[in-house]
Amino acid sequence: MTRRFTLAFALLALTTGCGLQPLYQGGGSGSVATTLGSVTVGPIEGQTGWLMRNKLADRLGVGPGGAPRYRLDVKLDDNIVAFGLRSDRAATQERRTLRARYQLVELSNGTVVLDATAGSDAGIDIVSSEYATVAAEQTAVENLTDIVADQIAARLALYASRTAKAK
Repeated sequence: MTRRFTLAFALLALTTGCGLQPLYQGGGSGSVATTLGSVTVGPIEGQTGWLMRNKLADRLGVGPGGAPRYRLDVKLDDNIVAFGLRSDRAATQERRTLRARYQLVELSNGTVVLDATAGSDAGIDIVSSEYATVAAEQTAVENLTDIVADQIAARLALYASRTAKAK
């Protein structure tokens, strides 16, 4: 029993010295949350762009108050490719790929402070019902925008954390 306690205490002591810190330290008033809240998301073309813009605004905590410090510009590449051909040359599956190139622009001087990409893909079965296939494609794009928006928000939070430490 004492051996387990000693081992647990030693592991705890090792992890406290590793330098890991919570990303959202300080909660809603912390430097990361404050920086993310000062980002305005620019318009994004198309239905997928509308979904992405709304999901990014939710994740960043963009509010109506205050003057924005940054603008997030996003360009999407949404692509569907059919594959898995049957003997009658009809496709049996599709691969939907969503890629986003995004830039974080500091509004005070127009400088691009972050330029990166994010993306994900999903497989879709093509079934005999056209409605079911279209519904599967729509579900896939909704799920992909969730994944890509999470990737973008995480990268912006990491940027905000690093710039807060540099100050």
